[in-house]
Amino acid sequence: MFFDGYGYHGTSFEQTYRCYPASFIEKPQIESGDKIIMPPSALDRLASLHIDYPMLFELQNAAAERVSHCGVLEFIAEEGMIYMPYWMMENLLLQEGDIVRVKNVTLPKGKYVKLQPHTKDFLDISNPKAILETTLRNYSCLTTGDSIMVAYNNKKYYIDIVETKPSNAISIIETDCEVDFAPPLDYKEPEKPVASVPPSKATSQAEEVPAETEPKFNPFTGTGRRLDGKPMSYQPPPVSSGSKDKQPAVANGSRQPSLGSISKNTARQSQGKLVFGSNASRSPKETQQGAGKETKQEQPKKEERPKFQAFSGKKYSLKG
Repeated sequence: MFFDGYGYHGTSFEQTYRCYPASFIEKPQIESGDKIIMPPSALDRLASLHIDYPMLFELQNAAAERVSHCGVLEFIAEEGMIYMPYWMMENLLLQEGDIVRVKNVTLPKGKYVKLQPHTKDFLDISNPKAILETTLRNYSCLTTGDSIMVAYNNKKYYIDIVETKPSNAISIIETDCEVDFAPPLDYKEPEKPVASVPPSKATSQAEEVPAETEPKFNPFTGTGRRLDGKPMSYQPPPVSSGSKDKQPAVANGSRQPSLGSISKNTARQSQGKLVFGSNASRSPKETQQGAGKETKQEQPKKEERPKFQAFSGKKYSLKG
């Protein structure tokens, strides 16, 4: 059964048209979606059929064996012609004036879709998920293998439809669909720098590095200071932080004191008082002689002092 000589037959809609981009009809808004503009005769035929709404169509380029799906926006095109987004013509490998077959279909509601941007620039958008949700509101269906166009901030981003579930073509009208992203086509994983060292150099470096010895704790390793600021004539011997073999006496805790320290201790203990200043560097004999001189000098000083005498003042009379 034919309708107006355009080949409408049966209970389904199927017709061939010549396709042209949206720029031919001055409808730039259809570039941001997947809807086409059809002639009025198609509306008359579709209205007489018991089809499911919203109207969805299958577009087929028999010459290139490419298939896609779309919706319809208006029925104002000239007879025998349809207008579609240019990105859709690129998916179908169509040129201006090529023949395309249009057939009405019913698609299941989508549950899952996997997208893959062409460039990394799409991921640099502040909120790509919100931009994608806003753009997909202008789409009625998605087909595996197609590339959709997302316009944002005066720039066009192309995204591949890698996978759709539950079928290769799904409807995204009034449905909750899970969206997943694949790495962009131009994405390259950063290479990890590997420092290649020749085996000969590695062995030589291992031999040159000696085994580090743990530093040993040595108490009281500071230097002495005089109260009057003068340099000390006696300097304590430096304490080395060697291993246990070098200092067996320290490890065993039986280190013998030096002769200088013994003589000083005996001189101090014999006098029964602390020694500061230059006396610290004197020998025991010098300290004893110095102590004897000091006692001798102290004795005449004590004898020269006058004794206290009471009532030794002068007398004065009141008469003058």
